Amino acid sequence: MSKLRDSVDIENINTRSKGFLPGHFGFEALEIEQGRLYSRLPIRSEFMAPNGFLHAASVILLADTACGYATIAHLPEGATSFTTIELKSNFLATAKEGEIFCEARAEHLGRTTQIWSADVCRPDGVKMALFRCTQMILWPK
Repeated sequence: MSKLRDSVDIENINTRSKGFLPGHFGFEALEIEQGRLYSRLPIRSEFMAPNGFLHAASVILLADTACGYATIAHLPEGATSFTTIELKSNFLATAKEGEIFCEARAEHLGRTTQIWSADVCRPDGVKMALFRCTQMILWPK
């Protein structure tokens, strides 16, 4: 099982986001520990779908980014990176303002793949989405 890398902390994760899609959207990692990353995303009007509800892609951005940074933090020794090979989401509720939170949890931390699950919730605890992804670990050639 891959361990949490000492070189990856909250400051490092949030710095990585600057200038890229997660930083543009306001993604913020809040806590990281072995097998877990907790994060949030502020809701802005441009994240809404034309029907007035939070766009599904905004929810996926939060969950996928949380799982991606968690993967980086748990890469096996010697691995260089990762790529997502599968993701799935079920939507249960929505939000229209405030912020949303995500808890990413490791399901499998292998040498060639990692599987992460994430719950996206509103501040009142209502679960908005269930997310799961499979990451392929990349090694030097």
